[in-house]
Amino acid sequence: MILPVVVLCLVFLLTIIRQIGNIRLDLWQIMGLGALAVLLTGQISIPEAIEAINPDIMLFLFGVFAIGQALETSGYLSLVSYNFFKNAKNMDAIILYVLFGMGFASAFLMNDTLAIIGTPVVLLLARQHQIDPKVLLLALAFAVTTGSVASPIGNPQNLLIAMNGGIKDPFVVFARYLLLPTTVNLIAAYLVLKFFFREHFSAAVLNHSEPQTSDPKLASLSRLSLVLFVLLVCAKILVQLLSIPFDFRLTYIALIAAIPVLVLSSRRYELVKRMDWHTLVFFAAMFILMESVWNSGFFQGFLTDTQQSIVSISMVLSVSVILSQFISNVPLVALYLPILSHASVDTGGLLALAAGSTIAGNLSILGAASNVIIIHNAEKKGNVTLTFMEFFKIGVPLTIIQTCVYWFFLSL
Repeated sequence: MILPVVVLCLVFLLTIIRQIGNIRLDLWQIMGLGALAVLLTGQISIPEAIEAINPDIMLFLFGVFAIGQALETSGYLSLVSYNFFKNAKNMDAIILYVLFGMGFASAFLMNDTLAIIGTPVVLLLARQHQIDPKVLLLALAFAVTTGSVASPIGNPQNLLIAMNGGIKDPFVVFARYLLLPTTVNLIAAYLVLKFFFREHFSAAVLNHSEPQTSDPKLASLSRLSLVLFVLLVCAKILVQLLSIPFDFRLTYIALIAAIPVLVLSSRRYELVKRMDWHTLVFFAAMFILMESVWNSGFFQGFLTDTQQSIVSISMVLSVSVILSQFISNVPLVALYLPILSHASVDTGGLLALAAGSTIAGNLSILGAASNVIIIHNAEKKGNVTLTFMEFFKIGVPLTIIQTCVYWFFLSL
């Protein structure tokens, strides 16, 4: 039963080196090999593997990928980017716009959504202003991860805690306890990036040129899809605030919002063909491998054996940051929640779980699905590779700082 954990460790190792002999592997290929390994060794059956693939997340990503591809293909995304960044006149302003703009948007539009839409935006900024794209990609990754902490719908694990943790008025509670430390942590991300990339932060004035849409009809449909998505997310927030018993899933939001570009556009087949299918393969493979690791009981045993010592805020933050790297943040939260409920922890402990399992994404590439989306899109659309170690050497100090910030505020 330990074999799935060994396979997971090998996946981590391959993610770090990305190379076997003369063959360079993409992240989706590495995760695919991991899933294939546990299937071929009988650690998980084919029916179990199929059941492990979360259809809600897959369909949500499909819908948002379709919208993102339409926004980019039509040129409307470049126009939106120009209108948002046109007042950012230097490198410091660009980074702050990315961190706070993408960060707070991710709190309401979900981190994966902003990862999909934001990657071509920062790649475009890098090309236009001769900025190292890796700086902007890291800023985007840290922004959507950190910003999503402050809302119960910022990411899937927060939603799980809000729904199953017994938190009354989750939007109010998350904002009350997590908005201020999240703001502090976005500033911390800016300072860490400026420290590591200080040679890129020149005082040179940036001049923005207004782009033109390449396909006005598709741009109009893309704008309609984007507006639909935002309105439906607002409707979901309203439904939750009013405690209306209606299952308004993010999957439905993404698929309904994608209708204009997938049904009304004459370029629908081109959009579907150009979508990032490799990332969808990565997620399917990840679900299979993580289910196999979950079935091994290895990490459940660790948490169960030590549950008396892992219910304090400091331990919840530390354990969730570390274990999220190995079993992903959503399974970690699903495992940790009953332990915290059994120990009758207060709201601070539940919010520590939300914060820790989320900022785990700032520690390494595999700590958050949004990181994988950003890196896959950067390699596909911009031919830019952000390696595991490039991410890790900046992510480690940032995650330590952010963990301490959340610990301080949640312990008050």
